[in-house]
Amino acid sequence: MSCSLALSNSPALSPPMSLFRNNTPIISPSPEALNLSLTHLKTSSSPSSPCSPFRLRLQKPPSGSLLSSSVSTSASSSDSGSTAGLGPRSASAILKRKRPTRLDIPMATTALHFGVPATPCEVMREVEREGCGYSVYCKRGRREVMEDRFSASVKLQGDCIQAFFGVFDGHGGAKAAEFAALKLEKNILDEVVGRKDETMVEEAVKAGYLKTDAEFLKEDVTGGACCVTALIQNGSLVVSNAGDCRAVLSRDGAAEALTSDHRPSREDERNRIETLGGYVDLCRGVWRIQSCLAVSRGIGDHHLKQWVTAEPETKIVTIKPEYEFLILASDGLWDKISNQEAVDIARPSCVGINKQNPLSACKKLVDLSVSRGSSDDISVMLIQLGQY
Repeated sequence: MSCSLALSNSPALSPPMSLFRNNTPIISPSPEALNLSLTHLKTSSSPSSPCSPFRLRLQKPPSGSLLSSSVSTSASSSDSGSTAGLGPRSASAILKRKRPTRLDIPMATTALHFGVPATPCEVMREVEREGCGYSVYCKRGRREVMEDRFSASVKLQGDCIQAFFGVFDGHGGAKAAEFAALKLEKNILDEVVGRKDETMVEEAVKAGYLKTDAEFLKEDVTGGACCVTALIQNGSLVVSNAGDCRAVLSRDGAAEALTSDHRPSREDERNRIETLGGYVDLCRGVWRIQSCLAVSRGIGDHHLKQWVTAEPETKIVTIKPEYEFLILASDGLWDKISNQEAVDIARPSCVGINKQNPLSACKKLVDLSVSRGSSDDISVMLIQLGQY
């Protein structure tokens, strides 16, 4: 392919007029040539006219080439005129690109588990379950996998009025939450067996948390988990937490928080961390330990273990008739919904003569939190205390 470029009336690049009178042109004219001109400039009928704009001439590609095969051979009628400077040829002469074949890529149906068994929470968008006296609903946020976990065991040791429930909110992955959901119940029950005094039960729960944390650290994997658990035994409700998962009790419709969130913004937690040589600072509106973690207690977090303790805070209450239900939930709920609002929304589905549907109440709470902008994983568990 060859081309020529001529600029007329240029004081610096004005060619001799003999060039245009030469009987042997630089490119011999051919009726098959494609003339491409700038349409916004005034054209002249004479290619050698000093007033004509520069013109780029492209010779017709050889027959059988990719370019020639893509050019339409149909010509417009003589009275139809040219199209956008393409001469008498149709606009279909523009090169056409063939759409590539569509690739069918199969969707992944499994996930990497790094040696930890997967629960349905990890590979599914939503998880729901109903059992004897409890209902739970989990919904994944904007993460690729669900990092929340839960555990529920009823009829402990064959006793229908003994049970254990837990919600676990993982961070930095789901490994710590998965481990806590599998191990914490057993470790607590092993410590609780044979202890009747409330003080001894509280120490037993503490020992169960610390044992679970120590076992997880031996796994040498990253991540951590906030925990909230409820042990129902001998007519008592033993509620414990490490982190910002929360337990809220409905007492005749009045909300009562049985746990307090462990965050670096708490004065006592900040003092504890600073006494141990750490620091707490404000990062993008959130108080964090070492500019990193937004919770001050939990299972795991090996790299911050000097300041992040797994020791829980525990509250023990005797179950009374006015205690209607207990809500265990991750911070994905509590960041958007207050304690009393949560009780008000759940109560019509949990109390009264109408048909009770606590699972529906769990879904309502989750959906409301999502509608208010929560992008976190959200897990909500409702426990009907009337059965215990």
